Amino acid sequence: MAEERAQQGKPAADGTESHDPDFPEAFLAFMRQGWRDSELPVGPRPEVPNYAKRRAALSAAFAGETLVIPTGGEKVRANDTDHPFRPGSDFAYLTGDHDPDSVLVLRPNGSGHDATLYMRPRSSRKTDEFFRSRHGELWVGRRHTLGEKSTELGLPTADLTELDAALAGCAPGRTRVLRGFDARVDAAVRPFDGARAEGQPARDRELAIAISELKLVKDEWEIAQLQEACDATVRGFEDVARALPADRRVSERLLEGIFALRARHDGNDVGYGSIVGAGEHATILHWVHNHGATRPGELLLMDMGVENRNLYTADVTRVLPVDGRFTPLQRQVYDAVYAAQQAGIDIIKPGVAFRDVHLTAMRVLAEALKDLGLLPVSVDEAMDPASTVYRRWTLHGTSHMLGIDVHDCANARKEKYRDGALGEGYVLTVEPGLYFQPEDELVPEELRGIGVRIEDDILVTATGAVNLSAGLPRRSDEVETWLAEQREAGPRLPG
Repeated sequence: MAEERAQQGKPAADGTESHDPDFPEAFLAFMRQGWRDSELPVGPRPEVPNYAKRRAALSAAFAGETLVIPTGGEKVRANDTDHPFRPGSDFAYLTGDHDPDSVLVLRPNGSGHDATLYMRPRSSRKTDEFFRSRHGELWVGRRHTLGEKSTELGLPTADLTELDAALAGCAPGRTRVLRGFDARVDAAVRPFDGARAEGQPARDRELAIAISELKLVKDEWEIAQLQEACDATVRGFEDVARALPADRRVSERLLEGIFALRARHDGNDVGYGSIVGAGEHATILHWVHNHGATRPGELLLMDMGVENRNLYTADVTRVLPVDGRFTPLQRQVYDAVYAAQQAGIDIIKPGVAFRDVHLTAMRVLAEALKDLGLLPVSVDEAMDPASTVYRRWTLHGTSHMLGIDVHDCANARKEKYRDGALGEGYVLTVEPGLYFQPEDELVPEELRGIGVRIEDDILVTATGAVNLSAGLPRRSDEVETWLAEQREAGPRLPG
């Protein structure tokens, strides 16, 4: 067994490793005795009714069908070490459970569905798992019992070892699976037909679509989670500003790490890989290497967000003048992006086309590019769908949905999302930007290497837009004042 594990380079099914010692029987016998049992002091989580309402809505969409939603397992980082586990977003949205390998099964009962959460319960002291297995609680901590988890989440639970038998009873043609998260589940429930949509069996794709479209409208609890994530993100940006020197270089990774400290202290983690782009790195849209350094006189673009403990994330971008003051040209570019962002925010209300937020912001940017002498055609010609030449300097869209994923609702149909209209309770980013690449010979040399993006998280209400990340200033003069105030306050530890 040990030799087979060593060849595979991964843990065995029982959770042991190829390099584990062979314990003598005397030690094993000694370890099996003298343990006091304990119970976790758990009670129903206050958000349990929210999860139940989401499951009920999904149940109504697929009457009479069995639904299987896995969370996924830990991902190997190197050999037998794993990345920190983050539950599948759709699974967490429907259950609130954060443990790996769990599977939610909704079985039709005539009037709706019965929900069962299949999970790995705590290590029994009746076996050696609790001290010998990588799943054992002496290695990874105390897991919930079936009863404790059921009490906490308001869900019936079953041992994960019973899942195979449960899936074997799933009727073809009346079962849908959220695929791509758990190979064991994917193999156990074969697709009913060969029709496929975007790489998935069509019936299963419809399940993913339904969950994504449920997520478009945030309830009050979700909005509170996003506000909490935004507030923690504001504190993280303040931490970075307080440690940012005005008169010398400092590593992008130092600033990334300062923000990450806040994210781990106040939340679960960062919501995505932090972008910390100093100087010309700000022109690279998804710069995540962060191996550069700030320089006085240049700009610093930071796109960062805290994911809170319930997995809702902020997504905020700010640009700071490293030495504390924008140059006239930097300010001109920055103010153009600010004007574009404000124009996009101003039109947000229920019924407005999602696409119109983008087009409104883009027209402001196109006009700014014309003022800079860069557009080879008129603004109207540049905005024509057959042209869009202005996008040379602003490649990305202005908005995306935000929630339990940084790019939330990604499986929603175009007519409900990209080609749809905003609704009350939607949360989206507004993040226009201008980027002048260092190698771009169609722009004046003094513009090359300047990148500016301003991004905020916007809640759609009945009366318009609410900026959840308004705790960070956006106007150029306010940014300068805020940066000076943070530097004067000095570094701080989260607390």
